Amino acid sequence: MKKKDTWIVKAFLLTFFITLIVSGVSNTISTYCNFYILLLITIVIIIIGIIFDIIGTSVLTATEANFHAMAASKVKGSKEGIRLIKNSSNIASICNDVVGDICGIVSGSMGAMIAIYLSNLLNVNITLVALLVSSFISSMTVGGKALGKKYATKNSDKIVAIVGKILSKLKKTI
Repeated sequence: MKKKDTWIVKAFLLTFFITLIVSGVSNTISTYCNFYILLLITIVIIIIGIIFDIIGTSVLTATEANFHAMAASKVKGSKEGIRLIKNSSNIASICNDVVGDICGIVSGSMGAMIAIYLSNLLNVNITLVALLVSSFISSMTVGGKALGKKYATKNSDKIVAIVGKILSKLKKTI
């Protein structure tokens, strides 16, 4: 199997298991939560998708030379930043596609639960409520990612530096 083909299998498996975990946890939590917690969970999932989209865009537009200079000055997280940039297409694929798509799917299923709850509460047609809820979730996701991409391209080195520092700290604790 070619290296390119193994990445497809890895992405498939990664997506399957992350979705299984995130969807399972969010569905379990939402079963025992009130409407406001359900709404909060949905918003958090949307924000996670936007944040990962920002990270994915940042690694594609960051300047590797700046991180080599930081590494020479022994700035924490600079080596991780270099690794992120050197693997930018895989990192962007994971952040933008895998995590972003998972967040979109899970927020959509959470939206369906919100629509059912609102429809029952307000005694309104489920189709109308579902259309409004899904439109709201979609516009929040797409609008947030559009703003995030603009921010990411202007501040890519800063964002990659922050992610590099976080990864550096995680590496030390694991």
